[in-house]
Amino acid sequence: MNKLAHDPAILHGQRRVRYLKLIGLFKIAKGVLLLVLGVSLLFLNARTRWIDALASWTTDEILLEHSKAVSFLLHKLQAMLAGGTLRATGFLALFYTAVLFTEGFGVYMQQRWAEYLMIFATGALIPIEVRHLWHRPGLVGALILLANCFIVWFLYAVLKRDRAKAHVTHARELVETQRADS
Repeated sequence: MNKLAHDPAILHGQRRVRYLKLIGLFKIAKGVLLLVLGVSLLFLNARTRWIDALASWTTDEILLEHSKAVSFLLHKLQAMLAGGTLRATGFLALFYTAVLFTEGFGVYMQQRWAEYLMIFATGALIPIEVRHLWHRPGLVGALILLANCFIVWFLYAVLKRDRAKAHVTHARELVETQRADS
């Protein structure tokens, strides 16, 4: 079998399926983490005792009773809780969790529509990740950006290869048939 030089080995057979399943599991894992975050933000917003417990902990354990910085941060957190910012963030996290689960399970099951959805959804967030990495450089951010760039490239290459393979016309064969007379 003659493989072209620009056609990587990861796009063939079992390797392709293995990478698709890994990408699906990666998106599902991100969805689980985001689900935990979204649910915790929604429940954190519902509990006012949490702020009091945090304030008493800083007073008792860290001995920062009169710290202006801790007091300022606690008041900012209380203002966010009162303003509904965390609640909106929690709902947004739950919405994106649904998108991640849809992408993850769809790609794991090797559905073409899920590959398209993942390319568009992941590709649309890459500029935001680049901006975040530009303003707050870090190893984790760079690894996530590289992983998402690889996912977009890989899925694009898979879809492009499959589309090119579908357009290949096969030579027609003539088959002789005999008529069976009774």
